[in-house]
Amino acid sequence: MIIVEACVDTLEEALDAQAGGAHRIELCANLAAEGTTPPSRRIRACVSRVALPVFVMIRPRAGSFIFADDEIELMLRQAHRARTLGARGLVVGALDHRGRIDSPAVAALVREAQGLPVTFHRAFDRVADPEAALDELASLGGSRVLTSGGAPTAMEGAAVLARLVRLAGDRIVVVAGGGVRAHNVREIVARTGVREVHGRFGTA
Repeated sequence: MIIVEACVDTLEEALDAQAGGAHRIELCANLAAEGTTPPSRRIRACVSRVALPVFVMIRPRAGSFIFADDEIELMLRQAHRARTLGARGLVVGALDHRGRIDSPAVAALVREAQGLPVTFHRAFDRVADPEAALDELASLGGSRVLTSGGAPTAMEGAAVLARLVRLAGDRIVVVAGGGVRAHNVREIVARTGVREVHGRFGTA
């Protein structure tokens, strides 16, 4: 079975995704800027009205994925809030100035999740060495990595995605994202071996 995660930024989109057969929701704000942390009222509404697991984006601002210490502290508070509001997972990402995983920040966020699954979002597609980054995230306790294989779309990055799936084994789940739609999802799965996909399936 292929797990379909729908990326949404409103309750209405979450309900539509549930009706359309999605298995999980990633809830964000500001999707035009690759997603930021949604407000508490939106988290609360989705958790209370959607039967699917709701994973909440934790990202304090748009722009780069290199965060200052005060921004990381804010992310930890946002993660705590999302968890206490009933999120079933967190979606995070932080890089350092050398294009590597910001391991201290990610480790702190995994601790704050207190056992909830943690997905590293498409900041992964900015890393200098994807295979080393995948190993690092697995060692930090990450549950999933959302990636297009470093390409504009998952279809274009299919070869890298397939290699990451093989490298990940059963240590961490590779989720294909980036241009994944109903019309191409089967081909992406066949070419990469992913078992989970992520997209905005209600949009063109």
